[in-house]
Order: sequence, then structure tokens, then C-alpha cells
Amino acid sequence: MSDSIRDRILDATVEQLRRHGPAKTGVVDVARALDMSHSNVYKHFASKSALFDAVAERWLAHVMAPLTKITADKKVAAPKRLKAWVRQLAETKRRKVLDDPELFAVYNGITANSHDVVARHVAHLLGEVAEILRDGAKAGDWSVKSADASAGMVLNATARFHHPAMVQLDSGKSDLKELDALMEVLIAGLQARS
Repeated sequence: MSDSIRDRILDATVEQLRRHGPAKTGVVDVARALDMSHSNVYKHFASKSALFDAVAERWLAHVMAPLTKITADKKVAAPKRLKAWVRQLAETKRRKVLDDPELFAVYNGITANSHDVVARHVAHLLGEVAEILRDGAKAGDWSVKSADASAGMVLNATARFHHPAMVQLDSGKSDLKELDALMEVLIAGLQARS
């Protein structure tokens, strides 16, 4: 069995979730949609919970992909990368929340029960911001005592622009120019400590 079978199972699961929601979507439903036995699904995913975790992981990987490109682009100065990274996070989360609210509600429901998946995602976010902060410290752009602690502060300070619950509550009305201005203040604060 190849990864393409796994991807087909995940695609079918997303479609079933979109139609019926998490409570009414089971492994048997996914297997039926693919015209295969449920034992084939169980070869790839040990349980309904594992299947839903994989859906959440794939969804969050799509969120991370453009962010990781920004983090890895060492040719761009850290202050500019940090600002671009947070802006990209906000834009991506806003699209996920606002462009397809029904599917977002499904993903939100799944991630609410996928604590390990969400914890890994948040750790990944923090790790990327910390990497940019360390790069900036090495380049002399700013000084940070702890890149990890500072990364947490950056994400907490900007949360209303990228946290899915805040975006949903706000209905996307926050002007991202405010986020850009906030990032200028945060970056100036980091630079003032140099």
C-alpha cells in the first residue's frame, strides 16, 4: 500500500466530515465512500481517532508550509522575516477560518480532541519564531535572553490576528495593517535591547 492510498483515505475522510461532521463520520463511512473494506482503512489508521488526528496533522501541515519557507530563507534579514512570518500566519489562519467556515468548524472540532497534534503544531510555530529570533541575534539585529521565551511572547502578542478562535470571533474584521504596526513595535522593542 502506498502513500497515495493513505492520501485517498484522508481525502475521503475530509469529504465525509464536510458532509456529516465528526460525530457522524466513522471508518466504515470512509471505507464505503472509497468502495473498500474498513479493514483496509484500519491498515493505515488504527482507529477513528487516529484517522481524525491524521486529518488534523495534514491540515496543520498546510498551514506550516509557507511559514517554513519564510523561516528557511536566510538571505532575508531576520526583522523582515519575522514580520513576514507573522503576517503569513495571520493570512493563512484567516483564510482557513473565513473562506470555508463549515469545513473550519469540522477541523476545529477535530483539533479540539487532538491535543497532541495541536501541541506539536504550537511547538513547531514556537520553534520557527525562535529560529528567526536566534538568527537576528547572531546577525546583531537584536538581543534576546531566551529565543524560546521571546517566541512565545511574539505569538501571544499577535494572537488576536492569527488564533483561529479570535479570527472567528472577529469575523476577520481586524485590519492586518494593525498587525504590521504591532510587529514594528515588537521589533523595535527587540532592537532597543541590543
